Amino acid sequence: MLYKDIPYNRWKIILCLLMTLLLTACSSKNTAKSTRNEGSFNGSVYTVKRGDTLYKVSRMTGTSVGELARMNSLPPPYKLLVGQRLRTKGTASRTASKNTATARKSTPSRQTAPAQVAKVTAPPVGSRCWLWPAKGKVIEGYSYQDGGNKGIDIAGSRGQAIYASGPGTVVYAGNQLRGYGNLVMIKHNEDYITAYAHNDTILVSNGQKIKAGQKIATMGNSGTSSVRLHFQLRYRATAIDPQRYLKDSC
Repeated sequence: MLYKDIPYNRWKIILCLLMTLLLTACSSKNTAKSTRNEGSFNGSVYTVKRGDTLYKVSRMTGTSVGELARMNSLPPPYKLLVGQRLRTKGTASRTASKNTATARKSTPSRQTAPAQVAKVTAPPVGSRCWLWPAKGKVIEGYSYQDGGNKGIDIAGSRGQAIYASGPGTVVYAGNQLRGYGNLVMIKHNEDYITAYAHNDTILVSNGQKIKAGQKIATMGNSGTSSVRLHFQLRYRATAIDPQRYLKDSC
């Protein structure tokens, strides 16, 4: 997933397309269409199959792309893994589910090899130094449960400085992703991305080179009910517990 060897200009085009799909899905009221190749959906949780995209899951479950991203803490470009379980609003019609079941029964069963689910092992602590992005109390920690918080939330005051945890390049700076408010995402290399959500103001732009500890935004409550920073550290597309790796200085 992690943008390997892809020029920034091409990523800008990809992100624009993703935002277009997001806006289209948010306004769409189309219900799910049953196909023989649908993943497992029980009305509130969808299990990803090979070839699924977030937009396709949105159409099949009746949940907008923005809601799926917010409920499952998925940053652009919304990489899905085979076997991944996604929380949904469960608004897809039962008829679609019944039609899917009927289609499966009428199709001769075939012996197929089980899909391989990509597993990511978190890097060892100390393998790389990450700076705390803001000063303040952690009011919500990382959750290992499905659908839980995939980052940490740090309380603070409006206008408080937010800093880059490491050097890298800004790959997203905007507010089109519902539920995250003013969001900044920094690519550090082919393995790591950090995300900084709910900002009051964004002080950087797409494609900008960033130094570790550089001020990139100010704290606010965009997309949430209280002033806070929602911070994520992602390793090879998987959110890992930031508190295990953050330090006051490097």
